[in-house]
Amino acid sequence: MNLYISRKAQSISPSSTLAIDAKFKAMKAKGIDVVGFGAGEPDFDTPSHIKEAAIKAINDGFTKYTPASGMPQLKQAVCRKLKRDNGLDYSPEQIVISNGAKHSLVNVFTAICDPGDEVIIPAPFWVSYPEMVKLADGVPVYVHTTEENGFKFTIEDLKKAITPRTRALILNSPSNPTGMVYTRDELKKIAEVAVENNIYVISDEIYEKLIYDGMEHVSIASFGDEIKDLTIIVNGVSKTYAMTGWRIGYTASNAQIAKVMGNVQSHATSNPNSMAQVASITALDGPQEDIEIMKKAFVERRDYMVDRINSIEGLSCVKPQGAFYVLMNIKKILGSEFYGTEINTSDEFADVLLEKAKVALVPGSGFGAEGYVRWSYATSMENIIEGLNRVEKFIKNEL
Repeated sequence: MNLYISRKAQSISPSSTLAIDAKFKAMKAKGIDVVGFGAGEPDFDTPSHIKEAAIKAINDGFTKYTPASGMPQLKQAVCRKLKRDNGLDYSPEQIVISNGAKHSLVNVFTAICDPGDEVIIPAPFWVSYPEMVKLADGVPVYVHTTEENGFKFTIEDLKKAITPRTRALILNSPSNPTGMVYTRDELKKIAEVAVENNIYVISDEIYEKLIYDGMEHVSIASFGDEIKDLTIIVNGVSKTYAMTGWRIGYTASNAQIAKVMGNVQSHATSNPNSMAQVASITALDGPQEDIEIMKKAFVERRDYMVDRINSIEGLSCVKPQGAFYVLMNIKKILGSEFYGTEINTSDEFADVLLEKAKVALVPGSGFGAEGYVRWSYATSMENIIEGLNRVEKFIKNEL
């Protein structure tokens, strides 16, 4: 039987990060001694006061539908957060609560893209951006960056990529997979170009609280009313509060765009999980001390990982300024043979490393970064040490 599948659906690649994480978990379930660095998921538990809020909501019978675009109380909490942390004034009708920041992004592209509209995506990029754009019938346009420039695009790069069909620019700072952070001056110049060309800036700020070395997070929406009107902020509770499985994300935007996204969501999913929404109010309004505990651990892990990688001959990396990823450069070892297999791509490196060393890393090909692989240091120091020991032995052909 010949089953028809749409060309658009067939053009969508699977998530390489989730694929490697699934392979890692399947091996672990079989009792194989494998160490995984694939998923971008804090290994810390959700703070107890947040869990207790959800339990209370269940016990109180708060288990029914909420408004499709989210509870008014949670929208108000998001507005308070944006004012407190980012100096931005938003009203509840400008906020849409979704099933995670990933769902928020799907809503964004659905709301702003017509067939053939172009969305500028700096590379390296989070693996899902291009596929989401394609799902919305948009066209991903890549602006390639260099390691020498901290994996950040220049204003000249941006201007060259803009065409009459350009609808939006994706800005992810701190970045997945590089951990780079755009400075206040860089963001101001980007804002000027966006306003001049009347293009949206989709500002993915999911890692805003995980930023190190005295760097500051600045939302591009803070540079005046014109850029704020063109900015669609995407954020959520998953990374900041170790709530990945709770699936609560949100957007802040022009009210007209928010209304369209709410309409789309009302047909696609209805409301996000009601108990998780209650817990998210507590997360945003409650004690924030746990964030600093996580950050301190992430800095320690990052510093160790960066130092170890740069001590292994043939491997290198730059120190990330935020998030919890390290993009490791493997270009010097490509073309070499390891354990009877010549390795020429990041995918081949990741496959052979997993098979021989039992270490799961994500190949850079999925991030638009061939010649690199991504580590996540959102795991224990014990795992990091063991993983790097195995990689060093692998590189030296000593396994």
